Amino acid sequence: MKKVIGIVGSPRKGGNTEFLLNTALNSAKKEGVDVKLICLSDFNINSCVACNKCKTTGECSINDDMTVILNEIKNADGLIVGSPVYFGTMTSQTKMFIDRSRPLRSLRSMKNMVCGAISTGGSRNGGQETTIEGIHNFFFIQQAIVVGDSYPTAHYGGIGEGVTSEDDVGITTASNLGKRVAIVVNQLK
Repeated sequence: MKKVIGIVGSPRKGGNTEFLLNTALNSAKKEGVDVKLICLSDFNINSCVACNKCKTTGECSINDDMTVILNEIKNADGLIVGSPVYFGTMTSQTKMFIDRSRPLRSLRSMKNMVCGAISTGGSRNGGQETTIEGIHNFFFIQQAIVVGDSYPTAHYGGIGEGVTSEDDVGITTASNLGKRVAIVVNQLK
């Protein structure tokens, strides 16, 4: 069965971003794919040291929990990355995850993987689109297939504001994104 992974880039457990990632994954599951949620706050991930070992071996020289996450992604067909907005962009946890994904690039593990992004903020225009743009750039560099949330909203991805469990627009965009990722996974694979 096809698999879609959700990565929560928030330093907090059970917050707004995690809620919308779960919303997206539940929607994807209804399309017949397996899903798994990974919260970066549950893992010990260190910064990339730019040693470039991964460029020659496909393996990271740092021995931490990122190895577990990389292996999960290698075995996935779809990926949804979510981050709250911190000063107009993604959290440091999300950026560290992206920087440490270099082994995936060396191995071309994400080539043609179906990917989407979710972002949450204090207000509707609080930096979610710039955060999603940064996540999309990561996907493009990894040679992934990037999808948005689909009709009728058809935006960059899932965009939540405030308390996302009370945000109908955020719930709709996250749900549409999860569904779209799963549909494209099923069509391509």
